[in-house]
Amino acid sequence: MASATGAPQAAASVADAQEMEAGTERAVTWPSERAGFYALAVIVFTSFLTFLDQTVFGLLAEKMKVSFGISDFELGVLLGPVTVVAYIVIGIPLARLVDLYGRKYVLAASITALSTIMALGGIAQNYLQLGATRLFVGASNSAKGPASYSLLVDYFRPARIPLVFALLQLGYILGQSLGNIIGGQLIAWSNQLGATTQFLGLEIFSWQLVLLMLAPPGFIGALLLLTIREPARRSPPEARQIVQHDATLARRIMLFMGFDAIRAMWARKVVFLPLLLAVAMSAVESHGLPQFRTPFLVRTYGWSEAQIGAVLGTMLLASMIAGVAAGGFFVSWLGKRYSDANVRATTIAIACTTVVTIAMPLMPTGELALACMALSSFFGLAGAPAQNAAIQRIVPNAMRGQITALYLFMFSVFGALGPMAIGGASTFIVGDEQQLWKALLITACIFMPLATFLMWRSIRPYREEVARLEALGL
Repeated sequence: MASATGAPQAAASVADAQEMEAGTERAVTWPSERAGFYALAVIVFTSFLTFLDQTVFGLLAEKMKVSFGISDFELGVLLGPVTVVAYIVIGIPLARLVDLYGRKYVLAASITALSTIMALGGIAQNYLQLGATRLFVGASNSAKGPASYSLLVDYFRPARIPLVFALLQLGYILGQSLGNIIGGQLIAWSNQLGATTQFLGLEIFSWQLVLLMLAPPGFIGALLLLTIREPARRSPPEARQIVQHDATLARRIMLFMGFDAIRAMWARKVVFLPLLLAVAMSAVESHGLPQFRTPFLVRTYGWSEAQIGAVLGTMLLASMIAGVAAGGFFVSWLGKRYSDANVRATTIAIACTTVVTIAMPLMPTGELALACMALSSFFGLAGAPAQNAAIQRIVPNAMRGQITALYLFMFSVFGALGPMAIGGASTFIVGDEQQLWKALLITACIFMPLATFLMWRSIRPYREEVARLEALGL
């Protein structure tokens, strides 16, 4: 689903804030809402820059392929798996910095690292060098979400949190929509400079200037983050302790890496397994398709990056805003009728996404293909609130943070495999990379129906798990 990479943390933060306020409202004075909304605005801006990077990098996909002479499979590796290598190794431990140090410093370091990666990509001399810069994208982003939610939940009273986290989605929505528009125009400008140009004594491809131009705003964002006033944490230090002081080293490592959470989930695998597998299968497609939108439209319909950016950006802006609003309303409406409303709503959203995703590469015109992409984003964001709420409803409260981290980890890793799956299908199955639409159709027909089936399969066990928890008064 389109923007699930964050909302689970939001749900956890809301619940934790409500528990804290129920116990001790009082001891610490809440910061002014003016300061809180300033912090929110800065975080939305830096979040926008993060998704702007991802969007523009995807728009440059066809340029990278031609310039470096790589296959679709190699392009898919660059757009997907490479970005999570460091995340797999150090991403979760890095997120722990949120509980140990000032959140604004963690956020500033994250956006600084990302901007540095962009700048280095702008001077990369070959495919391997460009891939090396992208290795650290996932690591630089791993602490951003937890730090943002942790900081904001200490700024605002629980009654304000739903509005705050809804506004936080603007970073994703604007990054995806305006990223296409801005990126398309920048690429059109770079096309006028010829195939290559000079920068600091190095010969680079003209499109690499786009990456160099996107780096400075990130450094500005980092400076703005440092102007935020760090709010007092609204939980005692022991509440953030994940391991006892006298625990053995092996026990500390197990707790720190989430093995207890894995064991708890496996104990109730009947409900967790189909739910998480459905999320993983949908992530492969929802992360893979956006990265190959531009190559598909260029090769199939002869569109330019500027055309794609202008039309797709406008469509995505409208569809994603509508999707967020419709999704919240739809799951609330179902919630009045079904105890399994979260999973039921997610199943319907994934089923609708499946239809338009399979139809997209079969469209006779570029405009109709773009309309299908916009509908896919609409249904993806419409299902995201219910999907995230479904996970949060059934996890043990004491392990909510760890299980949420594992959920996000699984979503990110499987999502990163999406571009590689599409690229691999194009290179090794279809054989003719000009027929990219066939690769998109193959991956959509494999992963999306499977995601729909698994999510549907999880409705009954989820309903039974909710009933069990309600019987326990939870």
